[in-house]
Amino acid sequence: MLSPNSAMRRVLFGIAVTGLLITAMPTPPSWAFRCSGLTVFGGVRRDRELKYCVQSGRENSWDRYWLKIPKEKVNLAISELRINYPESYRGEFNEDRIEVTVNGNKIELDDALWDRDNRFIQIYPTEAIPANTDVEVVLSNVRNPNFGGMFNFNALVVTRGGPPLPEYIGTWVLAIN
Repeated sequence: MLSPNSAMRRVLFGIAVTGLLITAMPTPPSWAFRCSGLTVFGGVRRDRELKYCVQSGRENSWDRYWLKIPKEKVNLAISELRINYPESYRGEFNEDRIEVTVNGNKIELDDALWDRDNRFIQIYPTEAIPANTDVEVVLSNVRNPNFGGMFNFNALVVTRGGPPLPEYIGTWVLAIN
């Protein structure tokens, strides 16, 4: 028969070994993504801040960005998406690796253009993106800037039937370390 002390030692030993094994396990890729958090000081009004995820978020590395636009912000059908970014962001984008999903389904694009000089990306879907749908822009093969920081990427849209000028709908506050 085991004494209460030896039984307790075995339980504590088992818990300790389990804890060590869990912390020694490699991190699955899905845990490696960094997503938008809370901006405490400065920045964008809370109702204008959009959610995003980045694959690594490390300076001077290859990355992938998922820029989300919730359906509450898509009031009219979208015929063009435009993303502008600050002059301080010195990263690079791959025009051939830009995708858009609507409610989780990839849509066809007529064109995706990166204007380096004017610091914006223009995306033209083949068909207008319907109103009241979740939109996600996926930028793959992004080369992060050599120096990290907080970068405001602004979402602008041209709506079908609306004025041909892009309308601001929100900002992704990207953190690159």
